[in-house]
Amino acid sequence: MSYLEPSEFVTKMVDQGESKVYMSAKDTLIRAFMAGAILALAAVFAITVAIKTGQPLLGAVLFPVGFIMLYLMKFDLLTGVFTLVPLALLDKRPGVTVKQVLRNWGLVFIGNFAGALSVAFMMSFILTYGYNVDGGAIAHKVAKIGEARTLGYKAQGLDGWLTIFIRGMLCNWMVSMGVVGAMISSSASGKMMAMWMPIMLFFFMGFEHSIVNMFLFPFSMIMGGNFTFMEYIVWNEIPTALGNLVGGFVLVGLPLYFTHVRTSPERILKKHQA
Repeated sequence: MSYLEPSEFVTKMVDQGESKVYMSAKDTLIRAFMAGAILALAAVFAITVAIKTGQPLLGAVLFPVGFIMLYLMKFDLLTGVFTLVPLALLDKRPGVTVKQVLRNWGLVFIGNFAGALSVAFMMSFILTYGYNVDGGAIAHKVAKIGEARTLGYKAQGLDGWLTIFIRGMLCNWMVSMGVVGAMISSSASGKMMAMWMPIMLFFFMGFEHSIVNMFLFPFSMIMGGNFTFMEYIVWNEIPTALGNLVGGFVLVGLPLYFTHVRTSPERILKKHQA
C-alpha cells in the first residue's frame, strides 16, 4: 500500500530530524536557500494570480505548488525543521543536543532569508525594469500588505503582537501537517495531495509564515512600503517565527510523537462477571 500508518511515518519524522542535525553546514545552507527562493516565487505567483483574476481563492489554490516543489527536492524550510528536529532531541538520538538543534535552526534561517531576499530583489528589478518605472498593481498591492501587517499590528500594541503570534502558530500547524502529510504516502501523487490541502488553507486564511514574510516584507519595502526594517522584524518576523515554532512542534510534532512512538500502555479491562 502507498499509505503508511502513523506509527511508521512518525518514526520517519524523528529520523529526518536527526539527519538534519548531522547535515553539513554547506548542504544545510544551500537547501535552505533554495527553499526560501522557491517559496518566495510561489508567493509572488499567488499574489499575481489573485490580483489579475480578482479571485484570492485561486491564488491560495495555486500557492502550494511552490511548497510541493521544494519538498520533493528535499529542501528545508525553517517551519519544517521547527517540527522535526526537536523530536530527535526528545527521542535522545545520539549527538542531538540543544546546541545542535539551535545550530540547525540558525543555518536554515540564514539560508531561507538569503533565498527569499534574492527573489525579492529579482522580482522588484523585473517589475520596474531596473527601478526605472513604476512597479504597477502588484507593487502597490504588496506595499500595502507590508504596511498593514507591520504597522497594523504595531498600532494594537501587545494585542497586535499576540495576534500575529497566534496567526504564526495556526500557520505552522497547517504547514507542518503538510510536511508530515507528505510522509504518509510512498507515491509522488499521494504526497502532493496530502501537502496541498493544509498549505492552501493557511495561505487563504492569511496566517503568518516566517519564510513567506522574509520575501514579502523586504519586497514591500523596496516597492515603497512605508515602514522600517526594525518594524518588520519586531512586529512581524519575530512573533511569526515564535508562533511557527509553537504551532509546528506543540500542535503537530508532540501529539504525533507521544501517541504513536512514545505511547502509554494499553488499558487492562476486566471482563464483566455474569
